Amino acid sequence: MDIRRITGAFGAELTGLDVTGPISDDLAAALRQALADHLVIVIPDQPLTVEAQRRLARVFGPAEVNPYAPGPPEAPEMTHVVKEAHERTGVFGGGWHTDLSFLDTPPGGSVLHGIDIPPQGGDTMFASQQAAWETLPDPLKSLLDGARVAHVGKPYGIRWAPPLEEQAMKRSTKRGDPDADRERWHPAVLTHPVTGRKGLFLNPTYALRIEGMSEEASQPILAQVQAHATLPEHTLRLRWHPGMTAIWDNYATQHYAINDYHGHRREMRRVVFGGRDMADWAA
Repeated sequence: MDIRRITGAFGAELTGLDVTGPISDDLAAALRQALADHLVIVIPDQPLTVEAQRRLARVFGPAEVNPYAPGPPEAPEMTHVVKEAHERTGVFGGGWHTDLSFLDTPPGGSVLHGIDIPPQGGDTMFASQQAAWETLPDPLKSLLDGARVAHVGKPYGIRWAPPLEEQAMKRSTKRGDPDADRERWHPAVLTHPVTGRKGLFLNPTYALRIEGMSEEASQPILAQVQAHATLPEHTLRLRWHPGMTAIWDNYATQHYAINDYHGHRREMRRVVFGGRDMADWAA
């Protein structure tokens, strides 16, 4: 397996391997290490069947059903992220976020496979929360290290639900869940259990307030941290091609689906894999 780094901060493209069939124990271990080291790994030019994608996800953890965007009955863990050419609404995954960080145990990561890719646009951006932590000003580090932050599922709940006309994938996502408005508390800073690197665990879609502070007092601080976290030197922009697969660490990155391909269809197939107990990351 050959590994080529994508940016100076994080991300790697993997070639010289085959993930379309059975995956050996040695290859599985190498993939897990590559994800721990690089946080986002990209495998080009290997069209995956549903079963192959499921098998690849299981290298990193059990494949899980997204409770707010389940897949079809025959493969409920496979969320089809689709925007049709005629749709003018927002895009699923638009805005910086980590997937479902408002759950008690958020997904550990995702395996996203490109099926129908527009001729231009439709890129995905990623931001390294580890790179952001390492360059965060010391006063903000002191404030956040050891602190907890409340996360809420704004797009899926009631209190903060976006207007119907702004919702993406209205026919295949579940909305209006009052439990999504419940605050779940997670550490603001996580320590990776394999590499020992610290990283932020914040995002503007779901992070609401810092423990001991009101939402109004928390938001300027969280906005300042977010602006730092998404500086260009902390990000990468992935240009998709059919048959490409990206795998990312959901506890150490944020991502953003760019909505700039109006008039073209885009279809991706995604499966999330299970996360660790948050206590494993907070040490």
